[in-house]
Amino acid sequence: MIIKNSILKRLDKIYLNFDKGKIKKSKNLRFIPHLDDRRGGNRAYGEWCHVIGIFQTLMFHHLDKKTNNLILDVGCGTGLLGVASEPFLGENGLYIGIDVRKKNTDFCRTNYVGNYVFQHLDLQNLRYAPDQEPIRKQWQVENESIDMITALSVWTHLNEADAIFYFKEINRVLKKNGKAIITFFVLDDDYYNNLDKRTDDTGVYHNFPKSRYTFDQPCTESNHWFHPKWVKQPEDAIGITNEGIEKLVENTNLKLKKTYVGNWKEHPGLYFQDILIFEKK
Repeated sequence: MIIKNSILKRLDKIYLNFDKGKIKKSKNLRFIPHLDDRRGGNRAYGEWCHVIGIFQTLMFHHLDKKTNNLILDVGCGTGLLGVASEPFLGENGLYIGIDVRKKNTDFCRTNYVGNYVFQHLDLQNLRYAPDQEPIRKQWQVENESIDMITALSVWTHLNEADAIFYFKEINRVLKKNGKAIITFFVLDDDYYNNLDKRTDDTGVYHNFPKSRYTFDQPCTESNHWFHPKWVKQPEDAIGITNEGIEKLVENTNLKLKKTYVGNWKEHPGLYFQDILIFEKK
């Protein structure tokens, strides 16, 4: 297995060096890193390109202006949505990537040049940073300064208290009419009405067993945050009910503007997880 992985890494490096020389119409794809640094839920080069295309399109449609934007990426990983953001930064815009894993932000500082800054959040997340301090902190971002916030598979790893706290941070840093693109596993009527289809067969649109994302274990007494049976800790995978979404926006100026249903629910979707667009009124 070690030899196989070593060969795969070499082939990936050779291919990317060749392929990037062929890029003509999507200049921002030059930032895609090699295999070792494509961390998180998406490692395949093709899947990075796919996800970048989806979220770049969403940004284009939901940003009020198309250039010189300030974009905050929560849980930036190794820069997947940083690549998608580049066309909308212009000369005077800025991408701010924040992440609980120092390894990720250290890498990003060396890989992304220009209008990019990265911050390490030295706080605990039981999925990605279990050894850091179990506290909550305000982001080092000014009030009402951000045009758009993105968070790809972040609230799917936050417990209820953290999820609510950091939604208030979204409300704090977004400008009026600013947008937030956040992914979730939303446990809505569609999910509950199709539980009988969650068999151990491989999904129609993904390579997981259909039963993998059955959220039947309550995380808290509120009964709005759930996790599957197989997780080591709830933060490994968290689904949230519609009532939970309402609880997130409670006492904020955020309004749910649009929902793009994910294909994890075993029908065609824009992306794997559900994508929710919020606007600050």
